Amino acid sequence: MLTLKLLRESPDYVIRRLAVKNFDAAALVQEIIGLDDQRKSLQTQNDALLSEQKKAAAAIGELMKAGRKEEAAAAKEQVAALKARSNQLLETADTVNARLQELLVLLPNIPCEQVPEGKGAEDNVVVRTGGQEPSLPQGALPHWDLARKYDIIDFDLGVKITGAGFPVYKGKGARLQRALINYFLDRNTAAGYKEVEPPVLVNAASGFGTGQLPDKEGQMYFCGEDGFYLVPTAEVPVTNLFRDVILGADQFPQMLTAYTPCFRREAGSYGKDVRGLNRLHQFDKVEIVRIEKPENSYAALEEMIAHVESLVKELGLRYRILRLCGGDMSFTSAITYDFELWSAAQGRWLEISSVSNFESYQANRLKCRYKDENGKPQLVHTLNGSSLALPRVVAALLEDNQKDGYIEIPEVLRPYTGFDRID
Repeated sequence: MLTLKLLRESPDYVIRRLAVKNFDAAALVQEIIGLDDQRKSLQTQNDALLSEQKKAAAAIGELMKAGRKEEAAAAKEQVAALKARSNQLLETADTVNARLQELLVLLPNIPCEQVPEGKGAEDNVVVRTGGQEPSLPQGALPHWDLARKYDIIDFDLGVKITGAGFPVYKGKGARLQRALINYFLDRNTAAGYKEVEPPVLVNAASGFGTGQLPDKEGQMYFCGEDGFYLVPTAEVPVTNLFRDVILGADQFPQMLTAYTPCFRREAGSYGKDVRGLNRLHQFDKVEIVRIEKPENSYAALEEMIAHVESLVKELGLRYRILRLCGGDMSFTSAITYDFELWSAAQGRWLEISSVSNFESYQANRLKCRYKDENGKPQLVHTLNGSSLALPRVVAALLEDNQKDGYIEIPEVLRPYTGFDRID
């Protein structure tokens, strides 16, 4: 959430930068500032009334001591009238403040200056590529056919049990899932991230804190009876560990990693993009989260990008890194880098990670702060990234490592799988 201080001091800057996200903020910013002016005016009026009340209340005692009962009674009536007016002002102020908060959360985060302009994915900028084009055997299959051939993932059984987008992993397919989770967690902890195991159900306050609510409510599974949401990513519970926390200057950086199943409704998804593992409603993902002082957050972002890139390199997969344009960024992000893997069998790029800096946007919602050298609370910066999401990693691993009659397991995974091939 953007701060009122920023909106009041630099409204033209906010409007200009949000235009990079193709968001017209002019009318909304003007209304927010108007409501804030009204809120301040109501506060000033109420303060004046409270001062009058205090003076009138003090006068009552003096009048009573002096035996001037009629004047004391009139003063009491005056105090009662002032209290009534004060209560009316407070009710109006509550209404104004509620509307102000409703509008504030409608403004997306400001993209940083490095974010290119653009309408959608076609305008994203390729930062770099890596890895080799895989050499596939004649008649190479997409991963959904490989899964059926080697009986490692059953999509039809998942439909029977739950519905489309909930596959069942079997035998070496299940072992591969577990191996990837442990491999990613081990690599993350070796890089300094502390492993945590958070809940996979969160309350509305947690969803609001990281910006999923109210922006992405339609994409989240909701447990109505208890008011809980299934997590769309471990970012939500892990970042909310710091909600309403004031960190000391010696508590940076905060670096956490977590594995969770993730749940997304993906309403409106259809066609080739949803076939096989390309787009699921339930999937496994390992996440990294960092809480940083503002002056260190962009150096931390580069470290996170380099770390995720090292994982992809070790798996031996062809990849590219994109800097997202304004029109393709999330509501909450200040800058995002996407990682994509090349699926040779499908002939397309598959997104497998997003690494983002949210600057102070989430922190303002979370009320996560630290004390600066003067002891004054300041908002932290929050960052997170997929490290990594499993479904499309598995898709690329199966497709790019298929041989005549078997699938080869990358060497770095063999200590985790206990086998070197699927046949």
